[in-house]
Amino acid sequence: MVMNFLRTNVYAAGILTFLRVYLGWKWFTVGWGKVTGDSFDASGYLNGAVNNPVVSQGEIVYPTYVSFLENIAIPNSGLFSFLVAWGELLVGLGLILGVLTTAATFFGLVMNFAFMFAGTVSTNPWLVLISMFILVAGANAGKFGGDRWVLPYLKQLFNKKEGTKVEVS
Repeated sequence: MVMNFLRTNVYAAGILTFLRVYLGWKWFTVGWGKVTGDSFDASGYLNGAVNNPVVSQGEIVYPTYVSFLENIAIPNSGLFSFLVAWGELLVGLGLILGVLTTAATFFGLVMNFAFMFAGTVSTNPWLVLISMFILVAGANAGKFGGDRWVLPYLKQLFNKKEGTKVEVS
């Protein structure tokens, strides 16, 4: 019943639009600051996450994540700095405009969980909770946004490649 409401109801689409724009604004503003401000460098954050990992009862909770940070993220911190800054900005833009809403929400969740695995709680659980509603709602979350036109266009484009014709209304 709740799933059907979130995925099909016009009132749910209105509520989801408010949540989507709020979430998008959060992502967009932090990304904008990183992209337009002084050069953003994630290496300090990455080193801090490795030097102070999440620990429970004396053991590292996410050893594979710490290993990933040590062996992949820190040696490539320039690339990760670029990906984080532009990822935050583009996730925010996608959510605000309601374009590729489900994909933007998914990638926002990936970043939220990466921050939480690194030990940063901040607003991440709140953003994850809001993101779950948007993700579950699917296309209805972007109904009052660009997805109203983008998704039918993409369906038509991909169906043409398979040899079937779909009309977009």
